[in-house]
Amino acid sequence: MGNITLGRYIPLDSPIHKMDPRAKIMAMLIMLVSIFLPAGWTGYGIIFAVTALTIILAKLSFSFIWKAMKPMLFMLVFLFVINALFLKTGTPLVTVGSFVLYSDAIFQTLYIAVRLLLMVMITTCLTATTKPLDMTLGIEDLLKPFTKIHVPAHEIAMLISIALRFIPDLIEETQRIMKAQESRGVDLQEGKLTERIAAILSLIVPLFVSAFQRAEDLANAMEARGYAPGEPRTRYKVLKLAGRDYILLGCTIAVQLCMIWLAFLR
Repeated sequence: MGNITLGRYIPLDSPIHKMDPRAKIMAMLIMLVSIFLPAGWTGYGIIFAVTALTIILAKLSFSFIWKAMKPMLFMLVFLFVINALFLKTGTPLVTVGSFVLYSDAIFQTLYIAVRLLLMVMITTCLTATTKPLDMTLGIEDLLKPFTKIHVPAHEIAMLISIALRFIPDLIEETQRIMKAQESRGVDLQEGKLTERIAAILSLIVPLFVSAFQRAEDLANAMEARGYAPGEPRTRYKVLKLAGRDYILLGCTIAVQLCMIWLAFLR
C-alpha cells in the first residue's frame, strides 16, 4: 500500500514544478497518445528518454517512480500467463510436455509492460510536480470551452482534484486499519479462503465508513466556506503561460510527430 505514489505531490524547487499546470496536463495527454502509436521499440526508447529527462529536471528520484509501478507487477505476471497459454503465434521457444511457449507471447507482454511503465512515469511526474489546487485550476481552464455545451467544467475539475488528493490519505487509512486488525489477531496473509475473505471484509467495511466520514467532513467544510456549485467564482491565482510552457508543449508535439513518422515508416 505504501508503494502507491500516484496523486502524491512532492514539494521541490525545479523548473517542472514552476510550469503552468495547463501546459503539463496537455503535455501529458500528448505523450499518452504518442505511447499508443505503433512506433516500435525505437519510439518507446525516445519517449522513455524524454520522460526520464523530465523526471531528472523535476528532481524526482527514479525509486519514487518505481514505487508507483510495483503494485502493477502482479497484473503483468497475470497477463504473461494468459498470453503464454492462449497466444500461439511466433517462434516456439520453450516446450514442456504439451505446453509450448511462443515468442509472440513474450513480446506482447513486453509491449504492454513498456507502455504501462511509460504511462505510470508520465502521470506520476505530473501529479508529483503539480499542487492539487493548481491541478484543479488547470483542468477547469482546459474544460472551459466545453461549458458552451453545458459541461460543468469546474465541478469535473474539482472531482478529479479531490480524487487525486485523497488517494494517499485512503492508503494511509488502509494501513492504519490493517495494523489495528492485526493487533486484534486478524491474519490478512494466511489461512483458508473463507477466513481470508472474512479478514478482507473486516478491512473494507471500516475503510468505507472512514471514506464516507472524510467526504462528509469535506462537504461540511466547503459549505461553511460558502462553496456553491455552478455559481461564478473569482480567483486569487490567475494562470498564465510562460516561455518554458511553450517549450514543453513544443517538445511533446515534436515527440508525437516523430512517433507518427516512425509509425508511417513501419
